[in-house]
Amino acid sequence: MAVTYEQLKQWVLDLPGGEEVMVAEWGHPTLRVNGKMFASGSPDSPTCTVKASKDEQEQLLATQPDVYAFAAYVGRFGWVQVDLAKVDPDELHELVVEAWRRTAPKKLVKQYDEAR
Repeated sequence: MAVTYEQLKQWVLDLPGGEEVMVAEWGHPTLRVNGKMFASGSPDSPTCTVKASKDEQEQLLATQPDVYAFAAYVGRFGWVQVDLAKVDPDELHELVVEAWRRTAPKKLVKQYDEAR
């Protein structure tokens, strides 16, 4: 049930406004939607960092500490470090889509949902 960085990247790219941006000072890409970072990692890393709500962060850390770890980023969101070898693919995909839903314009979310 392992997830690869390429799968995570494709999930973000499938969202309206999704893109991969190389960050030279970090030495690896970030996955962004409409210019906002949603995930960070690299193809050769066993982990990645993903945006979550504060509530999601707390719940994931409490219920699955072997899969998720605290990732400190500035801002109003909670971030989690994800062990790609242990995470459930459907759960991680949903986490990414829900983060997008919270920040995307409601009209865009409606169009996305109707297309699915």
